[in-house]
Amino acid sequence: MDWVPVVFITFKVLVFVTGMFFAIKWHYEKGKKGKEKQSGVLRAGGKVAAIFVLSLLGLSLLTFGLSRMLGLDLSFP
Repeated sequence: MDWVPVVFITFKVLVFVTGMFFAIKWHYEKGKKGKEKQSGVLRAGGKVAAIFVLSLLGLSLLTFGLSRMLGLDLSFP
């Protein structure tokens, strides 16, 4: 039973890497066709990434604050 997680995680990584490769390739080829829209797309992508990172940071701080308020032990072993 120890080989099951290894196989599933390996398969999952291969699927994600393949999907990412084709997504990047598709966007790159689409960007070659429309160079005038590239700066707007990059700016919008940067905004979305920044909002995601800030949301992730806020959620993690909220989670740790709530867990400390409830008295959970968050120290590393």
